[in-house]
Amino acid sequence: MKRKLYEIAHCRAGDKGNTLILSLICYEEEDFSLLCAKVTAEEVRRHLIGIVAGEVIRYELPNISALQFVCEQALMGGVTTSLVMDTHGKSLSYALLEMEIE
Repeated sequence: MKRKLYEIAHCRAGDKGNTLILSLICYEEEDFSLLCAKVTAEEVRRHLIGIVAGEVIRYELPNISALQFVCEQALMGGVTTSLVMDTHGKSLSYALLEMEIE
C-alpha cells in the first residue's frame, strides 16, 4: 500500500544561503521506524531531483520521532540572490510531503 508522507508526518523547513533544511516529524511515534526505513537521503534526493543539486545528508532524531535532511545547493543560489519566485524552504517542505512510500 502506498502512502504519501503527509499522511503520517508533517514538515518544517529552514533555508540559509543555498542550503535547505527539512525536518520530517511523525504524528505518531510508532511510525518513526517506517520513516527511517523508507525515507533515506537517496530517496529524498531522487524525489527532489532537479531541485537539489548537491548532497543530501540525513540525521535521525529518535527522541522527537523526526528525521532531518540537509540539502546542499537547493535554493538556486539562495533566497536573496535567486531570480526564481518562491525558492524558500517552506515551499519545498510541501514537495517532500508529496513523496510516496510503501
